[in-house]
Amino acid sequence: MLYALAWLDLRADRPGVVLLPLALVGSALAAGELVRVFENSAQPGLPAGHKGRAADAAPRRRVVLAATVLVVLVSATPMLWLEYPKETVVGRAGWVGLGLAIAGMVVFVEEMVRYAGPGAASTRLARSVFTVAYAGGLMGFVAQLRLLAGGVWDADGRWGMVALLSLIVVVKMDDTGAYFAGRALGRHKMTPILSPGKTWEGALGGFALSAVGAMIALGPLAHALGCDSTRGFWTWLGGCLLYALLVGAAGMAGDLAVSLLKRDAQLKNSSTWMPGFGGVLDLLDSILFAAPVAYFLWIARIVGP
Repeated sequence: MLYALAWLDLRADRPGVVLLPLALVGSALAAGELVRVFENSAQPGLPAGHKGRAADAAPRRRVVLAATVLVVLVSATPMLWLEYPKETVVGRAGWVGLGLAIAGMVVFVEEMVRYAGPGAASTRLARSVFTVAYAGGLMGFVAQLRLLAGGVWDADGRWGMVALLSLIVVVKMDDTGAYFAGRALGRHKMTPILSPGKTWEGALGGFALSAVGAMIALGPLAHALGCDSTRGFWTWLGGCLLYALLVGAAGMAGDLAVSLLKRDAQLKNSSTWMPGFGGVLDLLDSILFAAPVAYFLWIARIVGP
């Protein structure tokens, strides 16, 4: 389904407009699952699973979901602006920061309007801002990868599609390689308490497969999309390996980050409506965490044209 949408997006008048609804839905669902995690987390000083005041400290679902979607929409301003100027003071990535600032103020104002006395307001506010930054802000960088266009890139955003697909390919191949290498060769635990199944042998297997994924995404896949790098072979190969290492490591950290939140809330899955998958957070955690790293490597010209 994703690749069918990517094919349609490449043929749209504006890069990203076909994929934007998917990003909005994904970020909203991820935010909703984070709210559920916090609803099951204890307020500081209370035992885990305690209802009552602990539940009061959870973010307000409707406000957080609206603020999260707002961040992604603001981040996508360049694809929604009918005549977006080539040069702007805010640039492109600056829209992510602007969206986060506006969403943060929305959450603050909502707490001020509903404030009724001392209690869980500060904890709820901190969790709300975190949820918006995680589900909305990081998704904003996914949108920014798709929006790479112009200048050294291209006029129609094809390199942006390569950037987006390379993120997904590298992260998911890292996950796959780590899983199978860990099961076959895993001996040394990486984080015995947080994620007992992760091993250093698995991490090496993940890097090996993500390196293959990076070379495929930045080689044959890029060529199929009409994007050929002008770099020499060794420069291109070095960029692929560094991209696989850093983006793959960030993806693994993203998986551990969600494991931390779920274990703290004593939850096995972040949702109950996706049996066998754990939830949207489990599908997006590594991609969201790795998106800013991938974006930096692209704009730093470590990989690309």
